[in-house]
Amino acid sequence: MKPKIAVIKIAQTGVLLALLVVLQGVTAGLGNQFLTGSLVNLVLAIAALVGGLLPGLVVALVSPFVAFLFGIGPKLLLIVPLIAIGNAALVLVLYFAAGKSSRSVRLVGAAIGAAVCKFLVLYLLVVQIVCRFAGLAQGQVATLSAMFSWPQLVTALIGGFLACAIVPLLRRALPKVQA
Repeated sequence: MKPKIAVIKIAQTGVLLALLVVLQGVTAGLGNQFLTGSLVNLVLAIAALVGGLLPGLVVALVSPFVAFLFGIGPKLLLIVPLIAIGNAALVLVLYFAAGKSSRSVRLVGAAIGAAVCKFLVLYLLVVQIVCRFAGLAQGQVATLSAMFSWPQLVTALIGGFLACAIVPLLRRALPKVQA
């Protein structure tokens, strides 16, 4: 990778990570998982589809830990790496299924596939494994089961669909960066 391109990619990644943490911080106080989750998934999709695979994965993996440090999201550290894995699943499916295409049908199909994948990963890891075997209090199990079931699918779909509208515009507006 050329030095200039590397600097641009690092800057894009930093901006997207900062944007994600700010959006989480601003919306978390509203107590609306659907708003916060949809915006998080939108930024993850933009990172993957505009920034590329590496920036998308960095944002996906780092953001849950930064959010945890700021007191955003579940207060259980055990869940944070699982959120990162779910985010990474979304980024990977979007990146490989959509590619560089700006065709609406391909973007929408990739967004649906990525949303389903993220939902399944989080549901299996959190609800089916952690909630069953981590010895959590009944209240924690109920809260985590509610947070990491169908709302994950809904927020990933909303974020993905918003990205389908925004990504083609961003791709046209931003200068082309060739790796």
